[in-house]
Amino acid sequence: MTKMLRSLFTAALAVGLFPYGTAFAQSAGCSVSRDASSRQVLTCPGGVKVTAEAGASFRLSDRNRDGSPDSLSLRSKAVLVDVDSSQHAGGFQVVTPQAIAAVRGTQWAVDVASGKTSVLVVRGSVAVRRPAGAPVVLSPGEGVDVSGGTEPLVVRRWPATRAAALLARLGQ
Repeated sequence: MTKMLRSLFTAALAVGLFPYGTAFAQSAGCSVSRDASSRQVLTCPGGVKVTAEAGASFRLSDRNRDGSPDSLSLRSKAVLVDVDSSQHAGGFQVVTPQAIAAVRGTQWAVDVASGKTSVLVVRGSVAVRRPAGAPVVLSPGEGVDVSGGTEPLVVRRWPATRAAALLARLGQ
């Protein structure tokens, strides 16, 4: 019976009957809730919390199979990731079409739109790089915009209005 239910769930997921991020997050052991603005809030084992903008396309992965997600693939829109390093062993990364942002324990936002990935650090530090390229390290209040090119990544202190606009989309 359990095998049959699992097969039905997998088939429903494959044909798109369940929202992409929600269905995968539940199977990864995360609890999922929605706030008043339809943002998904995923609370996961190992001190990982993800707030996804309404309509965000993403997938969580537990690559080392320790019961806690360690990677998030983001295709569109924005997420806020909060990793508690006192509970989470190892690193965590967000992979987008243009960039990879990786940390050990921090809070940061990643936004994918119009062929560009933007990363903003709220707390801690984050290394950001293109899939092939040297990383830059961001500190709180700093951000970087990553396009598909090969030019060097430029770290900038984000204006308060830009940071506030992104964080407001994520309920902060």
